[in-house]
Parts: sequence; C-alpha cells; structure tokens
Amino acid sequence: MARTTADTGTDPQPPAQDGTAPPARRRRRVWRVTVLVLLTGLLALGGGAWWMYQDLNGNLDNVDLDRALGGDRPGKQPAAGRNILLVGSDSRAGENAELDGGKVAGARSDTALVIHLPPGGERATAVSIPRDTLVTRPACTTDAGRELPEAERVMFNSVYGTGGPACVVRTVEALSGIRMDHYVEIDFAGFREVVDALGGVTVTTREPIADRATGLRLDAGTHRLDGEEALRFVRTRYGVGDGSDLGRIELQQQFLTAVVAEVRQQGILTSPAKLYRVADAATEALTTDSGLGTLTDLADFGRSLEGVDPATMETLTLPVRPDARDPNRVVTVKERADAVWQALRDGTPVPEAARASAGGEEGGGEGSGS
Repeated sequence: MARTTADTGTDPQPPAQDGTAPPARRRRRVWRVTVLVLLTGLLALGGGAWWMYQDLNGNLDNVDLDRALGGDRPGKQPAAGRNILLVGSDSRAGENAELDGGKVAGARSDTALVIHLPPGGERATAVSIPRDTLVTRPACTTDAGRELPEAERVMFNSVYGTGGPACVVRTVEALSGIRMDHYVEIDFAGFREVVDALGGVTVTTREPIADRATGLRLDAGTHRLDGEEALRFVRTRYGVGDGSDLGRIELQQQFLTAVVAEVRQQGILTSPAKLYRVADAATEALTTDSGLGTLTDLADFGRSLEGVDPATMETLTLPVRPDARDPNRVVTVKERADAVWQALRDGTPVPEAARASAGGEEGGGEGSGS
C-alpha cells in the first residue's frame, strides 16, 4: 500500500523540477522513531502473541543502505552515541493522494531530523533540516541503480524524489560529517492511522492557528487531535509564525514530544489489545534500513530508547538564513551549523549560540516551495 510522511509537506505546490516518483515498494514512509518503543511490549507478551509477531513482521519494509552506500562514508563513532535519520516523504501516491486531493505528483523528503542518542544518556537531541535548504547533493546511486552526479544548490527536499533513501542519507552525511547508524521513515496516511490507533494526541497551542493550505483552525489552548487533525497540524505552515518552513518545524518538534508523552501516559505497553492496534498501524507505515528490518530488531532498538525522557529531549533547527540569490530558499549559517554537527560528533551539548536558529537572519521565505 502506498504511503508517505507526516512531518512533511504542507501546501499543495508543484514538485521539484528534477523530482521523480520512487518505486511503489518504497512508498511506505517513516518519520516517528517514538513508535518503536511500542514493539518492546509486544515481544513481552510471550508465545501466545506469536501470530501477532508474524503479522507485524510482515508489515515491515526496509532498504539495504550499507550495500547502496558502500564504504565511502564517515567513520563510526561508538563512543559518541548513535545517530538516526528520520525522514518524512510527501509522495501523493495511493492513499496519500486523498490527503491533497491528488493535486500534487512526485515525492520529496518534506521533513528530516537527525536524532542523536548519547551513550547511556537520557538527553537526546533532534536536529531538523529545513526542506528548503540549498545543499550540494553528492554523487550517489538511486534505488534503481542509476548513477547521479554531484549537483550544487539542490533543494534538500528534492533529493529523496530524485535518488531515494540512499541519496538522502549520503547528502545528510556529507552535510554533517556524521555517519547515520539507522534510517527511519513514515508516510502521511500511515501517520494518520498511528494517531487514530492511539485514540488521538493532546497538544497545546500558544496562539490561534488558521492555515489556508491545510484547512486547520485551532484556537489558542489545549486540543485533542485525531489522525486527520494531527496530520494537518504537522503540515501547517502558513498559519504559524512568518509562514516559512521554520514555523512548521517547531510544530513538528512539539508533536514529536506529544506522541512520546501519549504512549507513556496511556500505558500502551501494558495493554495487549491497544499495543497491537498501534503497532500494526506503525509497522504498516515504516520503512527502515536493513539493520532495523525485523520486528525483533525494532524491539531491541525500542528497548534501548526506554531511558530517553521526552521532557529533556532537545529539539533545534539547523541554523539557516535566506539565500542571497533566492530569498524563498535558505542556506546554512556555516559557523553555527558546524558547531551543531561538531557537538553531535563529540557527544557534547550543542552550544547556546548554535541553538538560536529561527528568526532574524535565520528566517525562511514565504514562498519556500513544497
């Protein structure tokens, strides 16, 4: 079944000039690493849950990034922790076409977060890469085996549609100098189903939201969002801040922590019926690297995240500023961006000056494309 991501695409606009739709087998996308912890409880149910294990295991889709990327990658740094690339794709294929009325074709990685997990620590760091960021896409091999040459000033969210997961990982590794230990992705329709399986997620808004593109209207205050409303929430752009992609990133980061809190508050891991319902929706939506390609792998990974406290998770946006040649695109603020990546490489706190990535010169343009 065709799927795409949630932390992504917002306004229906034309695809990137060089964007092409990926093969159908890759249309199930992933975004939320938090749902992986749900799988831990499933394996704890014992032999009576074997049929559920088999069913959920069959839902999973994965890509062999080690084979696709080869040895030309940053070295592993086990002492500094682990790094996961979470990607949300905005393919409008299959069920996802309904979400935008089938108006937009192609696929892009509308959301990308580098999640850093320190060794044995509770304080994770999530760095969002704005989709409108102009980057250099390194030479890479697409899923179909086609060789793509290096390309400069490519909008980050077009890399996925052009080259697929392997090219996105290579681009992020070139940008950051950090090896991605794992790759996880979720799609629009899958995201909506996960939230509905949870029975909704609670968020609090400081200001009213009225987004003309998504149709979301919320008063300031606390709201219980169902799957469709949650999808509109994480795709909202014009209804918050200055209408740039940076405001939407803040909402996505807020929702990420709200999902983790919801899972813990509901005690999902102790309720077999609800656990299966949520895990079924989550695994249907997931595409991962082959290292997380089975339910057992995911459950082991989920166990390793149990010490991560969402209340202490640091979320920040890669420091960017409007591009001098195109104010509707952004480029990294090199000194600050380098400080962010260096902190993740070293396993040290991100410097205060590097966290201030929104507003002022770091703002994005109103027309930052879709």
